[in-house]
Amino acid sequence: MAVIPEGYSTDPGFDAAEDHAGPFYYRESEGAFDCAFVAKPENCNVNSLVHGGVLMTFADFALCLAATDHYKQESCASISFNCDFVAAASEGDLVECRPVVTRKTGSLAFVTGVLTIAGETIMTFSSVVKRLRSK
Repeated sequence: MAVIPEGYSTDPGFDAAEDHAGPFYYRESEGAFDCAFVAKPENCNVNSLVHGGVLMTFADFALCLAATDHYKQESCASISFNCDFVAAASEGDLVECRPVVTRKTGSLAFVTGVLTIAGETIMTFSSVVKRLRSK
């Protein structure tokens, strides 16, 4: 089974749904966020492959982290999410993602990304999130 590389963190208790599906990990690197998780048996479907919904939840975690710069001054809510499943993930795989913020406006952020296992693409995604100012 793969392990999370050194230097990654997680924020238990920040988002209960992500805690349940994950844990999902991140690290800030070169002004961007690297995200990762290790697929567990409970992440898998009847075919013993990681459920597509889990991959989408992980992608949403990653893209929201990037869109908000780790929630430093704002939060966000996904308003559009598109993805293509390219290959499967299995229990024990280390799934990684480095989301890219392609544009931010006053109220929206546009984010794309690729989920990989050992450098091989398993899913691509694009999303639009509503920027929510912290009070």
